[in-house]
Amino acid sequence: MENDATSVSSEGEGCRKIIAAAEKLFADHGFDAVSMHAIATDAGISKANIYHYFPNKDALYLAVLQSAAASLRALLQAAVDKSGTASEALHHFAVNHLQHLLARPRLVRLFLREMLEKGEPRARDLADAGLADLFASLVQILQLGQERGELRKDFDPALVTTMLLGANVIFFQSRELLRQYPTVTFVDRPEEYDRAMVEMLLRGIRNRSEP
Repeated sequence: MENDATSVSSEGEGCRKIIAAAEKLFADHGFDAVSMHAIATDAGISKANIYHYFPNKDALYLAVLQSAAASLRALLQAAVDKSGTASEALHHFAVNHLQHLLARPRLVRLFLREMLEKGEPRARDLADAGLADLFASLVQILQLGQERGELRKDFDPALVTTMLLGANVIFFQSRELLRQYPTVTFVDRPEEYDRAMVEMLLRGIRNRSEP
């Protein structure tokens, strides 16, 4: 039994090494420019070993997307677990979502570049990898807030979710440009930016009877 457990653990570690190497190389060079041989070399394993886990490069790329989506879903779950209201959950998730983007800039740039260059097929990959589920979960949090009477009922939860995620992506993309504007004081305080951004959203959608 111990040998079986060790084998499973080793298998999992090998898969994680491959995904980590693939994420790094895809982010640095783009999907098309990276070969399976290069990924194997970076991961310190044989090319044949990669094919033990992934039948082709597309499957490996999808695994990279799924890994990133899983970490975002974990952030959202943590926000729900630690928060009592929809407003608190949005605050908690927004702050941690932006920190997540800033901590993995190469991967975020890869996603954005792939969507711009490949359009709908790559967008479907991202949605299938779990980002559609994440978006739906955020929408459900807002819908629950509406049902509880915390939030107004006359707004589209999907629109507000788009605005929240979009505001973080714009900050990520434009941070160095914003740094050149003398009137912008929040560039190096992303948490402050997110708290203010979410509060402005909530002023428009929170019931007036709510604090």
